[in-house]
Amino acid sequence: MNRLVLIDTVDQLPGLLPLHAWTALSTTDLVVLGDAAHPLTVHLDNAELRYEIVPEPSEPAALSRRDLLGGVDPLQRARVSWIVDRTLEVDALAYVYGPADIEAFTRALGLEAARNEIEVEVVYFGVAPKGVELLELVAVEQRLRGPDGCPWDREQDHASLARYAVEEVYELTDAISAGSADDIREELGDVLLQVVFHAQIADDNGTFDIDAVARGIVDKLVRRHPHVFSDVRADDAATVMRNWDELKAAEKPDRRSPFDGIVAGQPALPLAGATQRRAAKHGVDHSDLDDALTQVRAALDRVARADVVQRAHTVGDLLAAVVALARHLDVDAELALRASVQRFRAEVEQALAQTATPDPEHPPLA
Repeated sequence: MNRLVLIDTVDQLPGLLPLHAWTALSTTDLVVLGDAAHPLTVHLDNAELRYEIVPEPSEPAALSRRDLLGGVDPLQRARVSWIVDRTLEVDALAYVYGPADIEAFTRALGLEAARNEIEVEVVYFGVAPKGVELLELVAVEQRLRGPDGCPWDREQDHASLARYAVEEVYELTDAISAGSADDIREELGDVLLQVVFHAQIADDNGTFDIDAVARGIVDKLVRRHPHVFSDVRADDAATVMRNWDELKAAEKPDRRSPFDGIVAGQPALPLAGATQRRAAKHGVDHSDLDDALTQVRAALDRVARADVVQRAHTVGDLLAAVVALARHLDVDAELALRASVQRFRAEVEQALAQTATPDPEHPPLA
C-alpha cells in the first residue's frame, strides 16, 4: 500500500522540524513542498533528500459538493489531486505543510488519500517553543517597512518614533494602575512594537537588528545573574541587588557621580524616586519608616509657614518627602498617584452625574 506522510510544522517556524519528523522524512521516497520558497528546502538540500515542489495548476479543478461544503477552492483541489497522484507513483511520499496551507486543504488531502486507499500518517510537531509569535511580529514589521509596505512606516526614524515609545509606556502604566489583564496585555504589545520597529529601522540602516537587541539583553541578564547561571550564591533579594549593582559598576567604570545613568528628562515623581534610591545605596537615606514620617510632617509644617517666595521650594521638599515615605512603605509613588487620580476622576464624574438637572431643550445624547 502506498503511504502518505503529512509533516506538521509551526506556521512561524516552518523550517524547524523535531527529530521524529526528520526520521519520518528519511523513510520516504520523495518529499513534497507546497512552495519553492519554503524554508525547509535548504535543509533538504543539505540532507541530500529528494524533494519536489507542487506545480502551479494549469487550470482550476472541478469541485465536488464535499469540496464546496469543506471550503476547498479549485486551485486547492488541483494541488490535492497532484499530491495524491504523485503518491500513487511511489511507495512513500512526505508532504510538509507550509504557513499557507489552510485547514480545508489539509482535510481534503487526507480524505482524497484515504479514498485512493493510501495509508495516511500524520507527524505532529508537538509543543511549539514559546516566542514563535514574536517572529510573526518581526516579519510583519519587515513587510511594513518594505518597498510594498506602508508609506508612513517607511518614513519613520528613531527620532520621529521617540515620542510614541514614551506614550506607550505611559499607557502601559495606566493599564497596570487599572489592573485589567487584557489592557496590560494590549499595552505590552504596543510597547513591544516600538522595540521591533526601532530594530527594523536599524536593520534597514545596517547598524544592528532585532537579534542583536535580544542577544544584548540576554547576555546582560546572564551576566548579572551569576547566582542562576554560575556558581555565585544569593539566598535573598537584597544580595541579588547588591551583586547586580557591583556588576553594573564594573561594566560602567567611567561613571563618577552616584547619580550617573539616571535619566534627568523623566517626569519629576519617578526622577525623585530614582535619585533617592541611588542615594540610599550610598548610605544617604532616612533611618526607618518613623523617620520618613517625621520628615513629611516637618516638610508640611514648612509649607504652612512659607511665604510667597518660599512656597515652590517647600512644596518641592514636601513632595520629595512623600516619595521617600512611599519607598519606605514599599509603594510605587507613581502608580499610587495615578490610581488616586483615577479614583478622584470617577468620584467627580459620579457626583456630577447625580446632581445634573436635565435640560429639556438640550437632552443628553443617547
